[in-house]
Amino acid sequence: MATEEYRWLMAPEGLATRRQLRAMGLRPGGQDVAAELQRPRRRRGPLVAYLYRVDRAKPVRPMTPGRTASLAKAMRARRTCPNCRRDAGYCIPRSLGMCVTCDDIRRER
Repeated sequence: MATEEYRWLMAPEGLATRRQLRAMGLRPGGQDVAAELQRPRRRRGPLVAYLYRVDRAKPVRPMTPGRTASLAKAMRARRTCPNCRRDAGYCIPRSLGMCVTCDDIRRER
């Protein structure tokens, strides 16, 4: 577990969150969490961000053709309406469970 805790915007150089590492083209690479970043939150307690050492981070693995195809297939499934079987052009909202057009038709009935 993390040994050090820092307040928001007070973390030293050389530590980064997963998103910050990704923006640098890096990934944690199996290393343990080096520290935690605490941000005060009004309602549900503190917000915690885990920090990793940049010097121990590894480069992001390149996308293979198989991974690219698999990701495209998963995204196509999220865009396909289960009612009309058409590609909606956007991810179908879970709250609706169908494309907006099918939901509008259902509500008119």
